[in-house]
Amino acid sequence: MARPTGTKRDFLRLTDLDRSELLELVERAAEWKLLGKRGPRPLEHATIGLVFEKASTRTRVSFAVAAYQLGGDAMMLSPRDTQLGRGEPIRDTARVLSRYLDCLVVRTFEHDKIEEMSRYASVPVVNALTDSSHPCQLLADLLTVTERFGADALSKGGLSVAWIGDGNNMANSWLEACVLLGFDLRIACPEGYDPDPKLLARAGGHARVVRSPAEAAAGAHVVNTDVWASMGQEGEADERKRRFAGFIVDEALMQKARPEAIVLHCLPAHRGEEITDGVLEGPQSAVFDEAENRLHAQKALLELLLSPR
Repeated sequence: MARPTGTKRDFLRLTDLDRSELLELVERAAEWKLLGKRGPRPLEHATIGLVFEKASTRTRVSFAVAAYQLGGDAMMLSPRDTQLGRGEPIRDTARVLSRYLDCLVVRTFEHDKIEEMSRYASVPVVNALTDSSHPCQLLADLLTVTERFGADALSKGGLSVAWIGDGNNMANSWLEACVLLGFDLRIACPEGYDPDPKLLARAGGHARVVRSPAEAAAGAHVVNTDVWASMGQEGEADERKRRFAGFIVDEALMQKARPEAIVLHCLPAHRGEEITDGVLEGPQSAVFDEAENRLHAQKALLELLLSPR
């Protein structure tokens, strides 16, 4: 595959896109969903490297299938399989893999690791999740919102989103979406578990942190949550259960949202902790459409980075 001319482009945070690019990318993801497996194959002969330090189901499978359906291939590279697991510097790995691969999709812990990978790689680097950001999930989430509320839901204003739980990488990425799109975002989390204050400041009056899940959910179109203890925080699980008691998306909380509201969760879910089984399996849940949309959103993203139209 002939790589695009000019400077390579990375996708480390949602704000690596501007507003118009984000809207166009979500629109293109919807087109890929309609095309299914019958679409064009713009990544013929391209090989995507999946460099994953963290476990994954949806991210790993959706990127691999996306690459295949676009005409390319994907190769899984875990620390067990590479010299990264034996202490090889990231900068060396990035430069070597760039000689073999057309794109690096990286899932790791500290965000500065993926930034170092980006500095030394000569091919596009995609953030498949770090401790501070999960932008690929947001592409799927925004596609799901447009499916339920119309193509103009993100561009015309009036959208209200509630985040319930930890101010984690997902909350940060919702803040970045808020920065770009200007919707109303209310984040309910216990004290000491707030999202990135710099992102909160960038969102200005469009976003705020509250301490009451009911206040966040009131009148919301979208009610969003995630596990209380993310990967790498297992040692904090008991303390987090105590601190997050009451920050659960249940049937009573959904009564505060709009009647047409949807529920999102990036999965895997701890049913009975951050979300009840009844809500996750109920009529307002868009969780499994959201999971499917990872595939379509990532096809649009890979196309943008490797085969811009």
